[in-house]
Amino acid sequence: MTLRPLLAACTLLLANAACAADSAPAALGKAQWPFTATESGRFEEPWAMTFLPDGTLLVSEKRGALKRYDVGRRRTGTVSGVPAVAYGGQGGFGDVLAHPDFARNGLVYLSYAEPGDGDTRGAAVARATLTLDADGGGALSGLEVIWRQVPKVSGQGHYGHRLAFGPDGKLWISSSERQKFDPAQDMASNLGKIVRLDDDGSVPADNPFAAQGGVAAQVWSLGHRNALGLAFDGKGRLWEHEMGPAGGDELNLIVRGANYGYPVVSNGNHYDGRPIPDHATRPEFNAPKVTWNPVISPAGFIIYSGALFPQWRGNGFIGGLSSMSLVRVEFDGERAREAERYDMGQRIREVEQGPDGAIWLLEDGKDGGGGRLLRLTPRPA
Repeated sequence: MTLRPLLAACTLLLANAACAADSAPAALGKAQWPFTATESGRFEEPWAMTFLPDGTLLVSEKRGALKRYDVGRRRTGTVSGVPAVAYGGQGGFGDVLAHPDFARNGLVYLSYAEPGDGDTRGAAVARATLTLDADGGGALSGLEVIWRQVPKVSGQGHYGHRLAFGPDGKLWISSSERQKFDPAQDMASNLGKIVRLDDDGSVPADNPFAAQGGVAAQVWSLGHRNALGLAFDGKGRLWEHEMGPAGGDELNLIVRGANYGYPVVSNGNHYDGRPIPDHATRPEFNAPKVTWNPVISPAGFIIYSGALFPQWRGNGFIGGLSSMSLVRVEFDGERAREAERYDMGQRIREVEQGPDGAIWLLEDGKDGGGGRLLRLTPRPA
């Protein structure tokens, strides 16, 4: 190689290295963490958690169990009456969420994969009344399915089925495209969409596509891939993260009626190497506010509002699966950027804010030994 091509190649390598450093801050190891992580319990393949008003924690386990955990006594109870789930691949028990008025109505919401005809499956969301017992467990009663993915399809991937209640009291559901690509753009399907419903599963009259009827009436936004995080900021804006294909994980600001472009555009490529046009080539689609290359494999998401970490109020925290990290995101109005990344050494499946402002994490626990429940508190000065 002559000197000029060699210099050009070196310049390109340095430029790529600089871009990588700008897009993904170096992960901070345990000695640099501004918090202390304390193990509080272990669960078998945990997927989600939610705090109840009494301070106990509901934890879903992917194979189909719902646990109630007393974090003070470190005592685990079982909640009975959980629906059967279609376990396998990415499917099984998903999210668990208490109604905002749980103290009065006792309602909890569950998402899970359920079987269909033949070899098909799809996500479902049910609600039920939870009665707590003195032994630390509880029982579900009056369980009713209030939403289903349409259609059910083959395969065991990309259910999504994250749940959130918004400031408007509506129930929001992430419905991923089940690795089928095209349904994300098909309004005859609710796959690859963000769904907005009343708390009983009915369709709000002010949804953007309500006049179309059918499953289109449920849809708030479309063109999503594998959406595994939903969180509202202090201004009531909904942020969503989703896994890209080979590259291109996304953090999106969700806008009423907007199309986010998948699979027509993506900042990643197909796994077989075929390119997908970037968002910049099709400005009619809403582009992500942050993309990750290499991917972080985002799972679990909060926008922090507590008092224990006052310097982080309004920041987002995203669990990383393949990146084995906790990713901190700073927001500036409708803009966002990755600010720090903490090397957790394990796949982080879920993130939640506790009643006292502590940040709680669930490790994935898919490789045996159970997933740890970690409580993050400020590191002593």
